[in-house]
Amino acid sequence: MASVSAETPASHGHSFSKKTFHKPTYCHSCTDMLWGLIQQGYICEVCNFVVHDRCLKAVVSPCSSIAASLIKNPVAHCWSEQVHRKRKFCNVCRKRLDDNLSIHCEICEYFVHIECQDFAVANCNENATYLPGKELSAVKHTHHWREGNLPSSSKCAVCKKSCFSAECLSGFRCEWCGMTLHAYCYKNIPQECTFGNLEPIYLPPHAVSIPRTEVPMEAIIGVQVRRKEVLAPRSISEEFSSDARYRDNGEPAQGAAHSRDPRSPKEKEDKEREMIKVYDGNSSLRRRIFRVISVPRQATTEQVLTLALRAFHITKDPSNFYLTDLYAAEEIELCDPTPVLSLNRKEGKRPAVFLRFKDNDVGEVRVYPGKLQVSESFCIVSVSEATTVADLINEALEKFGLQNFNCDDYRCSEILLDRGVTERVLSWDERPWDIVKKLGKDSIRQMELMRFYLQLKQDPHGPNLALFVGNLPPNLSERSYENMLTEFLGKENRFSSIGPIYYEYGSMVIIYEDSNKAVRALYALRESKYEDKHLLVMLLPSIEPSMVPSGVQPLLVFVNVKSGGCQGLQLISSFRKLLNPYQVFDLDNGGPLPGLYVFRHIKDYKILVCGGDGTIGWVLQCLDNVGQDSECSSPACAIVPLGTGNDLARVLCWGSGYTGDEDPLNLLRDVIDAEEIILDRWTVVFHPEEKEQTQVVCNAAGAGSTSEDNTQIYVMNNYFGIGVDADLCLDFHNAREENPNKFKSRLRNKGVYVTMGLRKMVRRKPCKDLHKEIRLEVDGKLVELPQVEGIIILNILSWGSGANPWGPDTKEDQFYTPNHWDGMLEVVGVTGVMHLGQIQSGLRGAMRIAQGGHIKIHLNSDIPVQVDGEPWVQSPGDIVVLKSALKATMLKKTKGKMKRRNTESSMQLALQAAPSSDPDEDIF
Repeated sequence: MASVSAETPASHGHSFSKKTFHKPTYCHSCTDMLWGLIQQGYICEVCNFVVHDRCLKAVVSPCSSIAASLIKNPVAHCWSEQVHRKRKFCNVCRKRLDDNLSIHCEICEYFVHIECQDFAVANCNENATYLPGKELSAVKHTHHWREGNLPSSSKCAVCKKSCFSAECLSGFRCEWCGMTLHAYCYKNIPQECTFGNLEPIYLPPHAVSIPRTEVPMEAIIGVQVRRKEVLAPRSISEEFSSDARYRDNGEPAQGAAHSRDPRSPKEKEDKEREMIKVYDGNSSLRRRIFRVISVPRQATTEQVLTLALRAFHITKDPSNFYLTDLYAAEEIELCDPTPVLSLNRKEGKRPAVFLRFKDNDVGEVRVYPGKLQVSESFCIVSVSEATTVADLINEALEKFGLQNFNCDDYRCSEILLDRGVTERVLSWDERPWDIVKKLGKDSIRQMELMRFYLQLKQDPHGPNLALFVGNLPPNLSERSYENMLTEFLGKENRFSSIGPIYYEYGSMVIIYEDSNKAVRALYALRESKYEDKHLLVMLLPSIEPSMVPSGVQPLLVFVNVKSGGCQGLQLISSFRKLLNPYQVFDLDNGGPLPGLYVFRHIKDYKILVCGGDGTIGWVLQCLDNVGQDSECSSPACAIVPLGTGNDLARVLCWGSGYTGDEDPLNLLRDVIDAEEIILDRWTVVFHPEEKEQTQVVCNAAGAGSTSEDNTQIYVMNNYFGIGVDADLCLDFHNAREENPNKFKSRLRNKGVYVTMGLRKMVRRKPCKDLHKEIRLEVDGKLVELPQVEGIIILNILSWGSGANPWGPDTKEDQFYTPNHWDGMLEVVGVTGVMHLGQIQSGLRGAMRIAQGGHIKIHLNSDIPVQVDGEPWVQSPGDIVVLKSALKATMLKKTKGKMKRRNTESSMQLALQAAPSSDPDEDIF
């Protein structure tokens, strides 16, 4: 590499040098190939940014060495499991992820090698930015740009040309609105973002509040991450037995991008250079983290120190640091003008040095305003060993220009950005400079990333910080629940008040006024058990409805990750990237209740349910239970069908089942364009016979039971079956309960269903002469039944995975044309398993028996029944089906020409606005 250095804007922080590339290489700015035989372009010695000579002045991407310092409000990433990924690039070292273990953020498009994770920039989407006292009209939301790894179909919003590159990390994408553009078109885009095509259903971050605590994002939104823990520290002899930070393919780990592989032929031939391991303080040694630098044998101490600082992305003044020999008997600062040859060596080991921070009596620290509404991003305060946190707060407030402030109203927090974001509130008598020096001894990189933040003492997220608690015993009294939680928490972590209690589900919400106490309670409850089952505890965000713009109907997304194999997991990951993750809920964590509680104050919102018919019924049932406590008692519900039957989804035109080929963005667009429609709902009441009731009352008299305890009430949305249909459903249900892992494929489920039907045809007729065992009344009139083995009562014209038992309309038909909002039910009969198969295959319809709005059935014997796919054997007695006072507002997917929002037109409107005066400011 040539020693010619290239000037670059200071704000971008790159260290460019001329280089000769020996294989096809592409510019990370314009994506064109670099041409020439020698010194075709420049490369940054820290982050590997490659650029043409002509593109050098157009670079807008900051070097990873300074990227962390450009963030105003750091937000930790929500890391995935370790996987091998193809056709992606690392956002730290800019190299391909192929054949190397990598992780990515579940919220934003940030990808890194495992060995690059230490240098990942904590610039994930800030999804909760609510500020008390700030008016909605004063909120200006800016784009959140992420570089590279664009979708293959990406078009630049400015020049309309493709901005996708499969050759390098290039181009930008807004994590909010999805706008994509070239790096050289970046300055022509105004920075204000309106969330793009999803604006009508997007929950804006400025309406969401949740405190910054030590609870990681993945724990709050329910992401299950199985991450390998860091291995226990090894002894010094084991420590130096291998170079843990080298990849399997021989490339040195990033952070020393300019270093070359000692195993390459070129390095072996280069007798004038030395490979030196650099450890960043005591923490680096304990965690077995080091960087390898390649230096000339005659390099001066200053040159080695500069390369060592650059390897760990340290940008502070080099005069504040020094090096020591790791293998020396005593730790003494290297003072030799050419220290490389004088370093101590051990057989088979590279020379190694410690990077140390000078123990000065005075220094400077940065203080950030956090959520304080001031114009400056930070201020620099001079400190000494005698400076206290109280002194720091006073001077920082003066520098921020806050008039007539009362220092007692503020507090100062220490925020660390080491593989996450952690916050600690400092006491007034602590010494900021002592904190800095202590961190410097442990890790200079951590010291570089540490920040002091000012905050108001009054928690802007309080006093209504909510914890959702589940897996409690159902149907206890409020006092019993209160005593149980107090026993788990202790008096020191007791809640301020109790929110709603969902008695039927054994769930409740408890309220705290202090976020620290809430976090302690969260961890205490998660370790608690009831009947050998851990409690479910979730920290819930809060939504300020006045900050939701008019015309916006935020979408509340529920995903049943257990439906449709792994499709639910894929969908929930996609929706968290496309929407605010605080509006996407995993039904495996507390069901629909946590999401409905969070959205309770929003007057107009929509729901998207990803799951089967049972999941939809579950959500509607929970809506019934919480409707009286919510501003919006009947939000419109859309469906992504993940189940096996998906009959309601078929009727509402959402399809027979999600295949995984559909673009999740198009699914959300369909929700925006869908039309509202009413779904009738019905109450099914089961009354056992009087004799059985009397016997039960006598046997259970000591327990205080009454005959009313034997009445069962269900809400029916789709259909109600009696006889052969329910018997087949019961066999399938029992088989799935015994081996749930064998029923994860929609196709396999249908195959098992058919196999069970064939067996019943051969072996026996389970419901022979059913017409003799039941009496049917419709709207008060007795209906004479034909010879059938099963009866199906339909609310929707889809049954058994899309079949229509009612059949097409005919002119001679005496019945009305049915639909699912006319207040009428259709009663049909089936003659056996063969008839069921013919109906499902479309060869034949069922026997039309009756239509009506009030149905009464009397059972003379034990007969299988099923309500919306939930089967059991019902004892003799009366069954009444009557119109429920509950109705559901559903969303029906519009067919034909879809009213798509034009992406290009919205971008053209944005381009008409004046561009930002400082386009580089908000890349991160």
